[in-house]
Amino acid sequence: MTRTNTPEPKPPQCEVCKGTGEVSRAVQVGRKRRTVGKQTGFCLNCLGSGEAPN
Repeated sequence: MTRTNTPEPKPPQCEVCKGTGEVSRAVQVGRKRRTVGKQTGFCLNCLGSGEAPN
């Protein structure tokens, strides 16, 4: 008899980055802390993997 291969279930996505592994933060400059744009970086919750931590 042959075994059927069932694919492993996908791990749940990270809540913070929605599975992308990146998050955006506002960039502020000057003494009045004006917002001038956004900068992306890797998610600190899942460390950029996109999978929910246990």
